[in-house]
Parts: sequence; C-alpha cells; structure tokens
Amino acid sequence: MTLIPEIVPNLIAGREFPAASGAIAAKLDPATGGPLCALAASDAGDVDAAVKAAARAFAPWAATPPVQRGMVLHRVCQALAARKEDVARVVAAETGKSFRDALGETEGTIALGLFYAGEGQRLFGRTATSATVGKHSMVVRQPVGVAGLIVAANTPIANAAWKVFPALICGNAAVLKAAEDAPATAWLFGRILGEHLPAGVLNVIQGLGREAGAPLAAHPGVGVVSFTGSTVVGREIAEVAGRRLAKVSLELGGKNALVVCDDADLDKAVRWTALSAFSNAGQRCASASRVIVFDAVYDDFRNRLVKAAQGLRLGTGDEDDLGPVINRRSLDAMTRALGEAVDRGARVLAGGVPLDGPGCYMLPTVVEGVAASDPLSAAELFGPIACLYRVADCAGALALANDSPYGLTAAIHTRDLDRAWTFAQGVETGVVNVNGGTYGSEPHMPFGGRKLSGNGAREPGPEGLDVYSELKCISFYTDPEQA
Repeated sequence: MTLIPEIVPNLIAGREFPAASGAIAAKLDPATGGPLCALAASDAGDVDAAVKAAARAFAPWAATPPVQRGMVLHRVCQALAARKEDVARVVAAETGKSFRDALGETEGTIALGLFYAGEGQRLFGRTATSATVGKHSMVVRQPVGVAGLIVAANTPIANAAWKVFPALICGNAAVLKAAEDAPATAWLFGRILGEHLPAGVLNVIQGLGREAGAPLAAHPGVGVVSFTGSTVVGREIAEVAGRRLAKVSLELGGKNALVVCDDADLDKAVRWTALSAFSNAGQRCASASRVIVFDAVYDDFRNRLVKAAQGLRLGTGDEDDLGPVINRRSLDAMTRALGEAVDRGARVLAGGVPLDGPGCYMLPTVVEGVAASDPLSAAELFGPIACLYRVADCAGALALANDSPYGLTAAIHTRDLDRAWTFAQGVETGVVNVNGGTYGSEPHMPFGGRKLSGNGAREPGPEGLDVYSELKCISFYTDPEQA
C-alpha cells in the first residue's frame, strides 16, 4: 500500500529517522497474515532523543497563548479532514477493519480535535474569594512539560487523538509511542500535525513495548505519562513513573456488563448487545463481554442473540460486520482461554473457533454456563466473545455486574425508570448507558473507569485538561488606601 512506508520511521523534531541501531520489526496484515510493512525498532536512545526534542520545543509552545494554540489545532483538523480518506485507508490496512469503520474513526478524531481546539478559548481556571481583606485569588492552569503518550492499536487514530490534542492545547510538548500493530497510523497522524506545529512539539516513536514504551514511561524528562492498554502494563507504568512522582493517566481494561431485564425490548437489546460485543471484532475496552439476563426472558434472548451472532459477516469490506483481531498472538490467547473454559463446563453456543483460512479472524462467540468465579468471567479477552449469565431480578443483576475486578462501562435494558436509575447509581463503573450499548463518550464527555479499569483519570472532555495541566493558585494583596 503506497500510503504506508516500507519501513515506518520515527518522527523527531520534525524529521524522519530510523532506529539508531538500524533494527526493524515486522508488522503483519491481520486480514491475510502476510507482511504489511516494517517499523523502526526503537530503543532507549531513540526515546531519549525524542524527549530532548520535545523539551527544547516546550518553552516557546507553552508561551504561545492558548487561543493561538487552539487556532493551530483548528488548522490541524482542517488538514486531517482534507486527508481523512488517506488516514482511513491506513487505519483499515493496519487493523483489518472496514474502510467505513476506519473513516468513522477518523471523523471522530477530527471532531475531538475541534473540541480541544475550542478549549483554547476557555482554558479555564477559577477565581476564589478570601477571608483576608485585600486578598484576591485565582487558580490558573499551566502545562506539565513533556507528555509521554502510549497508545493501543484497537482504534489507533482515535487513541492518539485522545491524548495528543489535550496535551497540546494545555501547552505541553509530546512524545507519542505508536502501537506496534499500527505504526503507520501514528506516523501519518504525526506527519499531518507536523505540517502545522513547530518542530519538536509532537514527536512519534516506533517500536515494541518493552524496548520503546518502557523507556518513555521511565524517562526523567517526561512529566506526565498517559497510557491506554492492559491492566498488567498499566500497573508497571504506575510503579515506574510513581517512583519519580510523575503524573500518570491510565485507561485500562474492561469486563463490561450489559443487563437485559424482563421488560426490555428484546429486539433492541439483541441489536445493542451484538454491536457492543462484536463490533471492531470485540477489540474495545468497553466491549460487552458479560451479558446478564433475567431468567424470565433468558431463553428467548439467548436464542435471538445466537441467531444474530451466526448471521454476522466477517471480512474487511464495508458490507461486513467485523474484521480480524489485530494479531495471531491475540487470536491464540482467546482460543486457548475458550478451550480451558469449556473444559471447566462452559458451553459454546455460537462461534468459539477461528475462521478457517488466512488472517486472524475469530467467529462471533456466545458462551453460557460460565460461573461468575470462572477465570473467563474476569479475563479481558479483547475479542468477539460474549458470556451469558442468568439472574432472577435487578438486585441479582447489579450484584453480578459489580462482581468484577473491572469497572469501566455498563448498560441496562429496561422500560422501568426506577430500575434504570437504581442500576445506574449502583453499578461500579465510570460510564453507564440505559437502553443502549456499553459504549464510551463523545468528545465533550469524560471516559474512564474504576477498580482495575484505571486510576481515576478521565479523557476526553474538559476533564482531560486535568491530566495535562498543573493548577497554580495566584493571590494579589492590595491596599485600597494606596490606590
């Protein structure tokens, strides 16, 4: 594909560089299993060069008034809009999702960028009254410094935007560690932004997690680390960055519950469950992997969901419903986990095996008979796999929804306002939807979770500004008699 370089390079201080060692790593096409491109296999030396470039660019960018920074981001968004089809083609090629879905992701990225561009006009603090006569106080935002941004490959252009845009509008310079399974998306994003940003304000590092991501999180020149990915890696980043008291934002895994009550519109509930569990091949931290159904409608709902899952089309075309998972390693892990669950008594009602042929396709899978204590109920498989659970009532549904190490999103389908409100208030998640799916937020709304789903930080929305800025209280003491 001509939009993707044969070897995807780093972007440092506005220039392209291979890894200093000359090392490269292969990127395979998840739809075919064949080679797509290679990427620079960067290490700590390359990361250090990128952080130093960001540090040099930081002061003049931070001194640029926020309104002007916002205007720069407006121009960036116009440039992204002009090339959105190119960006979508790269996203589709690297992830295996359809061009239609990749274009929707790209357009969402532009919408997010426009939101944060507008935040430059109101990068708000607050005024505060004092008990002291003649004292007048205000709280202002100031940038942290260099932001280290580490993203996942499931929605690669959106993941980059969620971090880069709020970091830049707050006045930080940034080093974006590209997902190793989506290197060209980050490269093209960085190239387009680099046409409008001062050199070094945004740098892009390619490479593997241990060799490139870990040094970025540990670098003493990085003031804030933002990571989207697994809970295991998130814990390591929190520990490493915490030793030097750097700010840390973690958006981690999910094992999300979608509840179907006995008064639900079952057609709507099945449609939303299928979208929540199987879209993007289930590679969504907000995926509905635990479907909790009232006993009175369980059999009917199960049969409808199985039929819906079996009717989904796999492939990379716009007429298809889901594509492959991102790599063979991920496919093998979920196949192994399903096999172990079946050995413990789970029953696969649909799917449960990879699709025959090339590529990394998992058939849309519906499983029942999994105990709440089973490892499958707690493990985030990051694939198109939904487990069904049977409960008697709303209290049982809420208890089971909360019986999870994760707390990212949840949904409930019911016509009863009291049930909906009780569940929404009681479920231990950061996002709740009523009569919808386990989906995230719009650009102006916060997204994030509790428990092992994160450390309390929220992106995007105005709350994302809190990740990338420091608060400073400034007070003036005045003497009216001297006026």
